[in-house]
Amino acid sequence: MTDQTSPADALQDLRRSIDNIDAALVAILAERFRCTKAVGALKARYGMPPADPARESRQIARLRTLAEEAHLDPDFAEKFLNFIIHEVIRHHEAIARQSSDSANT
Repeated sequence: MTDQTSPADALQDLRRSIDNIDAALVAILAERFRCTKAVGALKARYGMPPADPARESRQIARLRTLAEEAHLDPDFAEKFLNFIIHEVIRHHEAIARQSSDSANT
């Protein structure tokens, strides 16, 4: 904020930035879920389990390191990734059920 910028204008500018970041986050999450959907289909096709605890652990450790390097709370980053992992596994289980139902009909 400069001396010529009002607090209301500065607030509006910051909120516009936040809105743009939120839109980018949604686009990135959509792309991530497109990729994980393909992973789920591949796992279902070859009878692989929906969850991969070893990979999940590696990803959490990796994300915590990235968070620390970005000066973001690693606990928050881990909670966020755990939420995403939970959703991915739920999607993979649904894909596996659909694949199994299709094979049985």
